[in-house]
Amino acid sequence: MLIVRPSNERGLADHGWLKSYHSFSFADYYDPAHMGFGNLRVINEDRIQPGTGFGTHGHRDMEIISYVLSGELAHKDSMGNVKGIPPGDVQRMSAGSGVRHSEFNHAPNAVTHFLQIWIEPNVSGIEPSYEQKTFSASEKTGRLCLVAAPGGEQGAVHIHADAKLYVGLLSEADALSMPLNVTRKTYVHVVRGELQVNGVALTGGDAAMLSSESQLQLAHAKDAEVLVFDLTR
Repeated sequence: MLIVRPSNERGLADHGWLKSYHSFSFADYYDPAHMGFGNLRVINEDRIQPGTGFGTHGHRDMEIISYVLSGELAHKDSMGNVKGIPPGDVQRMSAGSGVRHSEFNHAPNAVTHFLQIWIEPNVSGIEPSYEQKTFSASEKTGRLCLVAAPGGEQGAVHIHADAKLYVGLLSEADALSMPLNVTRKTYVHVVRGELQVNGVALTGGDAAMLSSESQLQLAHAKDAEVLVFDLTR
C-alpha cells in the first residue's frame, strides 16, 4: 500500500523569523491522522531568516537529525559542541537522558533551509551524544547513500533507533530499485525536484508512505533529491 502525503497538506507555522512545514503533528499543528509513521516522529522543513534562530531549549530520549539544504546552521549544545553545519553534512544528536542546544543562522543575508528529523529511539536514558559527517554529492548521485543507521553501518552516522536513512540525488537517467521488508514501513520524502515512487509522481515536499510493499522503485526523476527511511511498524 502506498499513501501520498502531499506537500500542500502539511502543517505550516510562520513566525516571521521561521517558516516551518510539518509533515507530522508538531507544536501547534495537530492532525490525528499524521502523528508519525512507524518510529519516524518529525520531519520539519525549516527556513530560518538571517540573524535569527532557535534559542536554547531541551530534548530527551529522541534521535534528532539535521540535514541542511542551503545556508549554514550554527549548533551549540550542553555537551560542549559548537559546530557549523553546511549543506551535505548530516548531524545526529542523541538526546538521551537530556540535552540542551540552540540553532542559529548567523549569515547576514542568506536563509538557512534545512530538514529537522526526529526518530524515536529503541533505548532510553542513555548518555547524550553528538556526531556530524559530510556526504559528498558524488556519494549520493545516481544512488541511495546510507547516511544514518544503527551502529554507523557503511560509514553512516550512528543512531540509537531501529531505522535507516538514505539520501539520493537522481536525474532522468536514474532508475533505482530496492527490495523492502514487508513487515516494515518505508517513508519516501522528496526534498526537491520531481520523482516517481512506485509509479506515483511526486514533487518537492511530497512524501509517500509505504506499508506491506516488497519493492521500492524510483524513476523518471528531474533534478530530484530524495530521503528514504526504513522504519519499524
